[in-house]
Amino acid sequence: MSADTSAQPGAAAPAAAPAGPPPAGPGAPAGYAPLHGLPLLLGTISLSLATFMNVLDSSIANVSIPAIAGDVGVSPNQGTWVITSFGVANAISVPLTGWLTQRFGAVKLFTMSVLLFVLTSWLCGFATSLEMLVVCRVAQGLVAGPMIPLSQTLLLSSYPRAKAGMALALWGVTTLVAPVVGPLLGGWITDNVSWPWIFYINVPVGLLAAGITWWIYRDRETTIRKLPIDTVGLTLLVLWVGSLQLMLDKGKELDWFASNQIVILALVAGISFAVFLVWELTEKHPVVDLRLFKGRNFAFGALALSVAYGLFFGNVVLMPLWLQQWMGYTATSAGLALAPVGLFAILLTPLVGKKVSEWDPRKMATGAFIVFALVLWMRSHFTPQTDFMQILVPTVIQGAAMAFFFIPLTTLTLSGLPPERIPAAAGLSNFVRITAGAMGTSIATTLWESRAALHHAHLTEPMTGQQDALSGALTGLNQAGLTTDQALIQINRLIDVQAFTRAADDIFIGSAVLFVLLIGLIWLTKRPAPHAGGTPADAGGAH
Repeated sequence: MSADTSAQPGAAAPAAAPAGPPPAGPGAPAGYAPLHGLPLLLGTISLSLATFMNVLDSSIANVSIPAIAGDVGVSPNQGTWVITSFGVANAISVPLTGWLTQRFGAVKLFTMSVLLFVLTSWLCGFATSLEMLVVCRVAQGLVAGPMIPLSQTLLLSSYPRAKAGMALALWGVTTLVAPVVGPLLGGWITDNVSWPWIFYINVPVGLLAAGITWWIYRDRETTIRKLPIDTVGLTLLVLWVGSLQLMLDKGKELDWFASNQIVILALVAGISFAVFLVWELTEKHPVVDLRLFKGRNFAFGALALSVAYGLFFGNVVLMPLWLQQWMGYTATSAGLALAPVGLFAILLTPLVGKKVSEWDPRKMATGAFIVFALVLWMRSHFTPQTDFMQILVPTVIQGAAMAFFFIPLTTLTLSGLPPERIPAAAGLSNFVRITAGAMGTSIATTLWESRAALHHAHLTEPMTGQQDALSGALTGLNQAGLTTDQALIQINRLIDVQAFTRAADDIFIGSAVLFVLLIGLIWLTKRPAPHAGGTPADAGGAH
């Protein structure tokens, strides 16, 4: 079965209301009258709560990575596996949403996904090692796949078609607010309670959402059909995506291709990807419909969206790591510095959703990439003396870029496709984007450490010829009450702060340049016909 979902989150994802009423997601309920009164209100709240919980769970973890890593005895870079494992598992589950919906029904599948999300969240909180936590996060990502597209499906079935746009706008607000609340709530919980509670808080919210949803929608089930599933394609998909992500996560730790394990992972990823391409292009019921890439807009639109999202999300994960490890920020203060990213997004998204069918979405996306490049250029001037306000300003500006990023690019990607292919196209686009986000995180953190080691070496080189200055510094620290070993540790810490800050600046400026270069991909697409009506916009994004 082709990938079949209209929206899907990444690891921290603000959604955007579509430009107009999109077709319902997989297995859309047909023939049911719209809801009214209390059932409509409660149904909207329960579906929005489930979506909020899903999106919140990605953004809430970002500021907690140093605390989690310290608690389970690994480095913060290894701690980012908590984010990448969820993202990869989530991406793999996306293509199965359509098949699962038709096999079990939208209401049963959505309710079960929420309940399993609650269970896996609870297990994440009980994890006592990184391995256990990563396994639980993989499970959490797998069961989270259907939640967002099916919440749209059920929501659209609850409202008259004329009010579908308003319904999705209300739904979209919850996923825009989540990235604002996530860092603040995650930081406060980590500093004042303990990190497992960033997962435990899903339990009451999820149980409430699942209970209300089942009560209201159990008699509005979608048609159930038994369809074949591409088990070979799915197996190959898991093999190449999993192997590639594991290679990226463990590469630096194992010294890359000097390790037999990395060589084997690379071979498995390469061979299984090649076989996957051949199989999916010849299979009657492919797990992902790769033929969609024959379309000019889909190919270049999906590529621009995915690479940009990988850049964006890699920097999103890097910021709290730098703030907490090298700038002395607590999880709470890091959350305060990062939370305002959603403010402009909340204000501007309704305008973008309204105007995307009138304005040229290529110009809108170009503007977003320019603003992203500006934000990253501003961040590339950060130093160890940078204060809170200097960090906050580009964060606020970034929200404007987010508003003009997801809706126009998804509109371009899905334009020109017949209605029956839009769910598969949206699912494939989301799969590629989410995978790129997880890989972008691994690449950004690996490059950060590599550049930091290089800068550390450059900063210490002059000290070999300045023994008198070093001795003077050691004497001063000794007189302040530090032993020689403690003094050397203190000096090394100061050098590390400089090295990791310069390394972060390198990532920021490199990402800014890539955003500018990506503008060319946008203009390889064709402009959709103005006033052509709403195009399903991607409700998944990044905080």
